[in-house]
Amino acid sequence: MELGLVGLGKMGGNMRERIRRAGHTVIGYDRNPDLADVQSLEELVGRLKGPRVVWVMVPAGAATQATIDELSELLEPGDIVVDGGNSRWTDDEKHAVQLGIKDIGFVDCGVSGGVWGLENGYALMYGGTEENVAKVQPVFDALKPEGEFGSVHAGKVGAGHFAKMVHNGIEYAMMQAFAEGWELLEKADSVTDVREIFRSWQEGTVIRSWLLDLAVNALDEDEHLEQLRGWAADSGEGRWTVEAAIDNAVPLPAITASLFARFSSRQDDSPQMKMIAALRNQFGGHAVEAKK
Repeated sequence: MELGLVGLGKMGGNMRERIRRAGHTVIGYDRNPDLADVQSLEELVGRLKGPRVVWVMVPAGAATQATIDELSELLEPGDIVVDGGNSRWTDDEKHAVQLGIKDIGFVDCGVSGGVWGLENGYALMYGGTEENVAKVQPVFDALKPEGEFGSVHAGKVGAGHFAKMVHNGIEYAMMQAFAEGWELLEKADSVTDVREIFRSWQEGTVIRSWLLDLAVNALDEDEHLEQLRGWAADSGEGRWTVEAAIDNAVPLPAITASLFARFSSRQDDSPQMKMIAALRNQFGGHAVEAKK
């Protein structure tokens, strides 16, 4: 089948290649002309035969909204837009209504796989009507990993990105657990080879996983992570997961703590810890350190 693909960065560019390897035609557009097959969204739409499927892989928020706005003016009834970026599920609902007014279908798709997806395939979680999903299914089949699993019709519009959001929340908590265990092992005087401990866990343990494999890769490159600064960003999805938990009265202590740990990483001199130190000094006479 034919597919229009908007956004050819690290994820989008590799997705274009994987879909082409499966025998499909992909016409790609990116603001960087060196990456693009066409020079505008208008040209992209003009090159596709109807009914068209256009897959959007641009940053969530304003960039996605602008792309949806432009496509809504260019596409025709019966065409379909797939948002494969990291949009919030509530935006999906708005986009489905916006496009639906013009009889343009909408499918949201959470995509996981990162830079490894080209060779290993992408885990896909998508939401939309059975009819619209069926029209995109050949592309889903091309992108997913080989085998039975790795692709799911999660439910109605918004369900795909909601599932991907929860996936990323779980990922936050798993990474935090590995990070805390690594730091504790590094601090223990009796432990002499933290890297090999992590490596030993790759077989026969209940925590063996791809994340553990990646941790070992990182330690092989920099055994004590001395070349890295202890600073980590957070994607919108971690925050949205916690917000959704509040909205649904679902306790998420591990995921929430892992999100707040990211915030802590950005404070070289934590204001909160200043107050903690001051209070400990006030009530217990505990020592405080002067700011250098």
